[in-house]
Amino acid sequence: MKVKLIILIAIGLFSCKANHNKDKMAIIETVLIAKGNLHGSGSEGFTKQNMVIDNQSDWESLMSQINSVNNVSDHFTETKINFSEYNVIAVFDDVKGSGGHKINLDVIKTNKQVLVTVDFVGPSGMATTVMTQPYYIAKILKTDLPILFK
Repeated sequence: MKVKLIILIAIGLFSCKANHNKDKMAIIETVLIAKGNLHGSGSEGFTKQNMVIDNQSDWESLMSQINSVNNVSDHFTETKINFSEYNVIAVFDDVKGSGGHKINLDVIKTNKQVLVTVDFVGPSGMATTVMTQPYYIAKILKTDLPILFK
């Protein structure tokens, strides 16, 4: 009798679906505004940083700073952003002593947050000897979830 009861309980436990609170993940499509390298040897004043821009004033400040040495925003795919629909993600690396450096982004949304994975890629093989500072600027659909960088 006890063996049958234990078997029934075991079958009941193993047949129940697990009710875990797993985050559902979805890739967020980004719209590339610009990526490349600044060539002001750090004169633009950017440190290695990740930024979320959600208003026109901050966007204009970024463009002013990025254009302080060269007119970099002339090569942006767009400069007018509708901040009621989009947030801008801007990532800057350290100033580098050679070319061939770049930044890649992956953006994933869960139930709790938007996770931006930043991949800093160095040159493979020979690289030019030039001062560069990699940057990546993209927009994503506006969200109320916190945006975290990894």
